[in-house]
Amino acid sequence: MEFLSFFQYPFIIRALIAGILVALPAALLGLFLVLRKLSLIGDGLSHLSFGAVALGLLCGVYPFYVSVPLTVAGAFLIFRLGNKARIYGDAAIGIVSAVGVAGGVIIASLAKGFNVDLFSYLFGSLLAVSWGEIYFLALLAAATLVFIFIYYRSLFAWAFDENSARAAGVRVDFLNNVLLILTALTVAAAVKAVGVMLVSALLILPAASALQGAKHFRSALISASFFAFIAVIIGLAAAIYFNLPAGASIVIAGFFLFVLAYFRAKLLKV
Repeated sequence: MEFLSFFQYPFIIRALIAGILVALPAALLGLFLVLRKLSLIGDGLSHLSFGAVALGLLCGVYPFYVSVPLTVAGAFLIFRLGNKARIYGDAAIGIVSAVGVAGGVIIASLAKGFNVDLFSYLFGSLLAVSWGEIYFLALLAAATLVFIFIYYRSLFAWAFDENSARAAGVRVDFLNNVLLILTALTVAAAVKAVGVMLVSALLILPAASALQGAKHFRSALISASFFAFIAVIIGLAAAIYFNLPAGASIVIAGFFLFVLAYFRAKLLKV
């Protein structure tokens, strides 16, 4: 009952809604990224977002407005480098990640006075999310669900074998572009919630947990969403009860769920 009393505060309600709305599209998109061996793209884009946030603070612009276009551009840059510059995906991610962090550090060193604001973006401030940001997250989650629902069969073919999907007439380039945009938008939004350092975990952990026991692709999507939802509930509850950072608590909860899913899958195979 003591824990439930916290939900009389509007910022707790906002944090819960925002956490779920961030985790849901991250989990669904993360499943495709993991299957395509692009799971670290979230890490690279979040580091680029760090530089974008620093630039926004320097210019006196709300960081989200700077982070979104730069993160989307970074996603396409990673894709183009991997296809046009004879650079493998992980190397392209590393380049964009390094440039983003380096740019953020340089900007932070040139400007004084916003270190506290920058720190909040490094480690997240889920409890400070506004209703305006929640509306954006709701639109993003809805767009992700609609995209997956409409192009489910094409995404299924593309996720497991891009060449075969292309040969079968699937619009692979279109799927790549939409997935890149949705992933970049999710990363930019998630930075405010869980921080630059933890964004990739939201993309990877629910997907990795779902793949431990899922027998079908559809069940993997449902399981990834479920694991993300439970991680947010447990993580936020731990953050409130033990006075811990919300973003980090959600990630740790997600990791424990992955461990449970892993051992459950092992036991069922015995």
